[in-house]
Amino acid sequence: MKIKTFKSRFLILFAVLTVSAIQVFGQEELEKELNNQETSHEKVLATFKSTKLINGPTNETLYKNELDFKVDHRFGDIAGTNGGVRRFFGLDNSTDVRIGFEYGMTDNLTVGIARAKGATAVQQLYEGSVKYRLIQQTTDNRIPVAITLFGSNTIAGVQANRDDPTSPIAYDGFKDRMNWVAQMIIARKFNSNFSFILTPSYVHRNFTAFRDQNDLFALGAGGRLKFTKRMALVVDYFLPFRNKSDKQYLEQVNATKFYNPLGIGLEIETGGHVFHLNFTNATAIEEIQYIPSTTSSWLKGQYRWGFSISRRFSMAHKK
Repeated sequence: MKIKTFKSRFLILFAVLTVSAIQVFGQEELEKELNNQETSHEKVLATFKSTKLINGPTNETLYKNELDFKVDHRFGDIAGTNGGVRRFFGLDNSTDVRIGFEYGMTDNLTVGIARAKGATAVQQLYEGSVKYRLIQQTTDNRIPVAITLFGSNTIAGVQANRDDPTSPIAYDGFKDRMNWVAQMIIARKFNSNFSFILTPSYVHRNFTAFRDQNDLFALGAGGRLKFTKRMALVVDYFLPFRNKSDKQYLEQVNATKFYNPLGIGLEIETGGHVFHLNFTNATAIEEIQYIPSTTSSWLKGQYRWGFSISRRFSMAHKK
């Protein structure tokens, strides 16, 4: 009787333990599956370390309540007829300077204001910009690329030149001073060391020099190659699609030639700062100028030092 009772109790205990084990195992598998589903679509972060590569913007936006203070600078030609030792390899001259602030309204929406000197006759530039993160890449490649939209309005404050109607600053009214840029920034982070970007761009200038284009399309491309924990090589390039006859006319009249802006730089992370040391043939910093109006050539030594310093601050209220 005792043996049968022992066996009965043993069988009951074994059955309870077996059912419990099955339930625990099933629960663990279910939790594991749910966790996999939650993490499989994890968003890719830090495709680039700054909101700007060299000349063009990146897909990055600021976090909510984050403020980014940025200073960009372009010097004169390093070599060529306007460079060399006499001008201390361009450091004696400044072709353009820009000071700007960007603020994260949300994690996906960044607004900005800036003031730039301007590198053409169109100077004293005031810029307002908006950047919106539309799509973010995921680690499982369900979404293989990130897409960010960028738009800006730039107003020229320079005094109008009404004596020469062919001048790019022969403004009749305020609306002539307005310029617009729209860009779709398509980016992909291939791994922790390499990111690539394509930037279809549209530039509209309400007023231009005689036979210059008011509307201009361009395609930008760039990349970031990280080679140490704190340093990376960055490159970007823009190909404007100009009207051939207008381009030839302007080059003949101005005795110059248009070139495509190419930038190569070294990115250095220093805690809260991101520092860029750049070399580019673009004299201007604003999109409304370096995309349509680059007239310097790398092959002629007409490239210049440039730098960009970015410092971010958290403006969130502490509880």
